[in-house]
Amino acid sequence: MGRYSGTIRTTSLLSAEMQFVFEDYLLDLDRRELSRGADAIATGPQAFDLLVYLVRNRERVVGKDDLLDAVWDGRIVSESTLTSHINAVRKAVGDNGEEQRLIRTIARKGFRFVGDVREIRSSNGFGALRTGILNSDEPPAHALALPDKPSIAALPFLNLSGDPEQEYFADGIVEDIISALSRIGWLFVISRNSSFTYKGRAVDVKQVGRELGARYVLEGSVRKAAHRVRITGQLIDATTGAHLWAERFESALDDIFELQDQVAESVVGAIAPQLERAEIDRAKRKPTESLDAYDYYLRGMANFHQRTREAVGEALPLFHKAAELDPDFASAYGMAAWCHFWRKINGWMTDPADEAAEGARLARRAVDLGANDAVALTRGGHALGHFGGDLDGCIALLDRALVLNPNLSAAWYLGGFQRISRGEHDDAIERIAHAMRLSPLDPEMVRMQAGTAMAHLFAGRFDAASSWAEKAMRDLPGFLLAAGIAAASHALAGRTDEARQVLRHLRGLDPELRISNLKDWVLLRRPEDLAVFTEGFRKAGLPE
Repeated sequence: MGRYSGTIRTTSLLSAEMQFVFEDYLLDLDRRELSRGADAIATGPQAFDLLVYLVRNRERVVGKDDLLDAVWDGRIVSESTLTSHINAVRKAVGDNGEEQRLIRTIARKGFRFVGDVREIRSSNGFGALRTGILNSDEPPAHALALPDKPSIAALPFLNLSGDPEQEYFADGIVEDIISALSRIGWLFVISRNSSFTYKGRAVDVKQVGRELGARYVLEGSVRKAAHRVRITGQLIDATTGAHLWAERFESALDDIFELQDQVAESVVGAIAPQLERAEIDRAKRKPTESLDAYDYYLRGMANFHQRTREAVGEALPLFHKAAELDPDFASAYGMAAWCHFWRKINGWMTDPADEAAEGARLARRAVDLGANDAVALTRGGHALGHFGGDLDGCIALLDRALVLNPNLSAAWYLGGFQRISRGEHDDAIERIAHAMRLSPLDPEMVRMQAGTAMAHLFAGRFDAASSWAEKAMRDLPGFLLAAGIAAASHALAGRTDEARQVLRHLRGLDPELRISNLKDWVLLRRPEDLAVFTEGFRKAGLPE
């Protein structure tokens, strides 16, 4: 936990990775800048995008529909608008409609960029020199088959510091990333010895993927100047060349080894959800008759992340199907158990006693099979804790999950919930905050917000509790726990009108909720926490 005493600033990078050079012009996609010599040339955003599209697709004639899709997101624009933007681009590069030196009009077909173009790496260090690199879509004879589970190769990061002595720093970051990725049980990670054979070479990520048998490739760069460092990284689907994620990390360079740890943790925490989303999308595209256990699991996750009653109801049989096809699939049992937990916490159970027993059975199966599966231990361990298991034993299961994968955000935030049950409120808040830092765009963010709210509630910080609970409610209005915490914390803070307004919403979600059955809804092991919840609900107006 102490490694986050410093600050890493992250910036999303969705810009492209190349610079294009033609004549004496430089088209910098990272800076979104067209320049000639030392002078920047003013271009409007759509004119710039139009030029980029023409340059990228210079091997073919680009039609009007192509430009509308690429530059105007498919919106209908007039011929005069399109013509004026073509003219603006020509003017920016010193061309005109008569000369057509760089941009040629092909009658009744469209336009084509005809200038000679060289591609070079941009200042952020991404991309590859394409000249002299194999770009054939045909796999070479030595292409490796992709493994059964998602595979990733982390390539050596480029050292842009101008100091060969800093190679060890860039290499150390990637080695830490490879080590952290290797702890994700569902990933096949290419070894350091294989991925580092590409060090110092200009590469085509599609070719790297074929040669290493990797579906995904991570690449990046490191630039150090004075006492600051900038690290950039991007994740690419090597089968298609599509960019899935990109981010920039900046920090003061105080402790080089601590910084390496922080960057590795941040990168892995950020890309793991992206990899899961990419795999879910891939599974969705497969025909039903060719689905295997992992595909059913991914489809279950897709439904699970929708968080609604209907979607979770559809996720549960998909997890069961995955376990049926692979009886040792520990994570599938764990997610099935967690579906029962989510149904309970939202008041969706039709037969609470039977469903709680089934949730506990599935959770025990998950932890029995998943001694080395961080996801199974996390989901199964938390579900066991909620359905009446040994709290200390369940915390030990989640701690074991973090030993296996210290970058698993779910293990951090669900471990926080378990600490709330033990009365360790500030530790819980810190753990959940760590999960948020690891995965700031996580589909489970509302659960993290609700956990933070609950910890503040039982610590007596009612204003903070209501603020966090309402954040969760804004994103997921049907989240019963968030609504309950908001109602109780408003009431305990003396905001009676706000409390009763939230309570009306809550009772619309679960009309059966009463003071008398609070203890059966949320498992609160400490009597003083149940007393706080009860007092808050009673003040808000919940019937006895």
